Amino acid sequence: MTKRKALLVTLTVFTALLACNVAFAQDAPDNIHSVAMATAIAEGFGLAIAAFGGALGQGTAAKAALEGIARNPGASGKIFTPMILGLALIESLVIYSLLVAFFLNGHLGGMLTKLGAV
Repeated sequence: MTKRKALLVTLTVFTALLACNVAFAQDAPDNIHSVAMATAIAEGFGLAIAAFGGALGQGTAAKAALEGIARNPGASGKIFTPMILGLALIESLVIYSLLVAFFLNGHLGGMLTKLGAV
């Protein structure tokens, strides 16, 4: 597939996804608990995806570092420090997703309290 064709397909899919928001728009929910339930489900899926992606990234980084050390044991000192730094940065992204989930949960709790739904 050429780059031009790939760009055209990407733009077409992106445009279709933008149109979906308008096509499937709904009124505000009558029951605020349905919003709470949907937010809780979204938080769960978001954390699961972030944890999976972080674990996959950390596994790949460790694999590459260990292969590099196995091929050249003398370079282990130069490989180890950047690997640890990379693992820390990957883990920080997973922790950021956890903080976002906590923020959404706190925001949702405040919204429910304001509406008297709790």
